[in-house]
Amino acid sequence: MEERLQKYMAKCGIASRRKCEELILAGRVKVNGEIIKELGVKVLENRDIVEYENKVITPEERKRYIILNKPEGYITSLSDEKGRRTILDIVKVEERIYPIGRLDYDSSGLIILTNDGDIYNKIIHPRVELDKKYIAVCDGAFTEEDIQKFKTGINIDGYVTAPATIRTISVEPSRDRRFSDDAKISTVEITIHEGKNRQVRKMCEALNVPVLTLKRVSVGELELGYLKRGEFRELTENELSYIKGL
Repeated sequence: MEERLQKYMAKCGIASRRKCEELILAGRVKVNGEIIKELGVKVLENRDIVEYENKVITPEERKRYIILNKPEGYITSLSDEKGRRTILDIVKVEERIYPIGRLDYDSSGLIILTNDGDIYNKIIHPRVELDKKYIAVCDGAFTEEDIQKFKTGINIDGYVTAPATIRTISVEPSRDRRFSDDAKISTVEITIHEGKNRQVRKMCEALNVPVLTLKRVSVGELELGYLKRGEFRELTENELSYIKGL
């Protein structure tokens, strides 16, 4: 979309929009090689060449740091060959952002998106073992033996997981008692620091307590809080400082 020259210059970090107007009127700006001395000229990024003091200027991309409460039914990718909805159908910003890590199509909760490569690398670096906390509703109840297996590691796909924790929040009778009068539905809090594909689901499945619903509520000190499903927000200054300090 075309925009006024002074606005474009401000996006490039030259000066405030009003100061840029003064620079234009002073004849210090060129568009496609022509000196501009009047306001009202419009330019289009990637089409027009704008020069200030004989140097080509381009917009400074705004750094974005976003927390999304992903609903179920969206994939954590920029596109999908199957035509499924992606998280970018929810988070619509001008900048090209990308997710840090993954969250299953049928899971919900916290996902971080950014266009800052340094922050991306900090979070995914192997030495940074950020705890990822989930709330899972499961078909069945976990025994004390199961809880110990979480602590020592569970074999999934020939791989033994790193130590994790599980805490039972509630256990209720299942409404579906077709197979057993003792059927239970449990709600648990699971914390891991790895990020293998569908790891939490596979860990529970290995213990014969399959996950019915799964929601990630925190990554490190970043929390979902009261963010509603499908809503997103920018990281606060404190949250960003925390990430930069990892």
